[in-house]
Amino acid sequence: MPRAIAVINLDIPGPTISRHLYGHFAEHLGRCVYGGFWVGEDSPIPNEGGIRLDVVEALRALHIPNLRWPGGCFADEYHWRDGVGPRVERPRMVNTHWGNVEESNHFGTHEFMALCELLGAEPYINGNVGSGTVREMSEWIEYLTRDGDSPMVRLRKANGREEPWRVRYWGVGNETWGCGGNMRAEYSADLARQYATYCRDHGDNKLYRIASGASDDDYKWTETLMQQISCFGCEATPKNFFQGISVHHYTLAGPWESKGSALDFDRDDYYRTMVAAQRTDKILTGHSRVMDVYDPGRTVGLVLDEWGTWWDVEPGTNPGFLYQQNTLRDALVASLHFDILHKHAARLHMANIAQTVNVLQAVILADPDSDALVLTPTYHVFEMNKGHQDATSLAVHLRGEGIQRVVDGVELATVSASASVKDGSLLVSVTNLDADEPAELVIDLRGAAIGEPHARLLTAGRLQDHNTPGGQSSVAPREFDGVKAAGGNLALTVPPHTFVTIQAPVL
Repeated sequence: MPRAIAVINLDIPGPTISRHLYGHFAEHLGRCVYGGFWVGEDSPIPNEGGIRLDVVEALRALHIPNLRWPGGCFADEYHWRDGVGPRVERPRMVNTHWGNVEESNHFGTHEFMALCELLGAEPYINGNVGSGTVREMSEWIEYLTRDGDSPMVRLRKANGREEPWRVRYWGVGNETWGCGGNMRAEYSADLARQYATYCRDHGDNKLYRIASGASDDDYKWTETLMQQISCFGCEATPKNFFQGISVHHYTLAGPWESKGSALDFDRDDYYRTMVAAQRTDKILTGHSRVMDVYDPGRTVGLVLDEWGTWWDVEPGTNPGFLYQQNTLRDALVASLHFDILHKHAARLHMANIAQTVNVLQAVILADPDSDALVLTPTYHVFEMNKGHQDATSLAVHLRGEGIQRVVDGVELATVSASASVKDGSLLVSVTNLDADEPAELVIDLRGAAIGEPHARLLTAGRLQDHNTPGGQSSVAPREFDGVKAAGGNLALTVPPHTFVTIQAPVL
């Protein structure tokens, strides 16, 4: 049996784990918005102004910190004026990126801001660089955030909103290397400076501008952006054009052309998936190192605003809707990601899973036949881990025997862990990625004593197990009494393919 020891110094605090690492993403794609968040005011499904209330309730339980909208690729063909004013008068459009279906624009700026207010989440709006204009983006910010009197303020008031909203997070384009314009890094970086210049702060609303960044390990793209705001090796504060740089990285078990099934996979596919998920650490490290050269004070944030598993769509569904099931395998990808995100808390300001409802690695699936909600295994990882939000990270020094596995020539660590402390409470998250073997783990806590631990566990009989409208409890958290405290140590045996959280008061 694999054996490991994890040393945690309770008296050596690390950087704060921003709650925004637990962010979400809602694109006009498939049934994420329409049928997910939005059902319309005439729907028999309980709603407030057309916003589906059971979805809101489920997400509020996660303490969802922010929501990114309207895309994604859709953001760079979205023109915000089409989504304000009386719904019956809003022009329709074709969503050419996702399914080539008609978009009603019934869910627009006011509806999104109402959704964020119901969720208690900060809005993260992604502006259109690919097919939009500087003026269009500037006026959208004015419409949203300016008080007093101006053309856009008068338009907002005419559309029923007197007071401005607070909008901090603003995306300056999306995937400009691909669907957002197929640009060169140098051209995209010039546009980022130009557009960001006209993304104005109105009153006390201070924008956090996020420049469209790299795909995967394109470190040159990040360097090109950093060169726009700072110099190599200099100690000056970077120019204030943008405050964050995005990066996107998805987890696939195979090539892009054949990503594999969300449900029909074997152990080899599972381990390849975990190697791909583990690669997120290397990618974030690479981008952080580039940024450190130009910004050693870490004033510019790295934003992983698209992450998650991407499988072939479910048979019989529109291939442009990206609907996939969500198994225990996806949950373990999420738990591994959070350990990695916590590790990079000093530079990483935000992360957003793709996506929240009915698309890719969704935390919620809304069944179109029964109207029932399914909380996916990934949802439960978010819920079990929510105590890490805005907590002080604690380094986990992990070593052991038999906790590595070589997969296609790449070493995979099969035990992963992270820890934090907040309000006098310790939270330790542990994942055993081994598909078959339990792992014995001793957590050596130093620098302070703790009280009685309380643990929960997420697992299932098979890696392929998932939740359905009739089987919500197939993959769900349960109490775990296998943690023993003695002499400043916590000892436990983590079952195979299992995620565990341990909470204890720090005395």
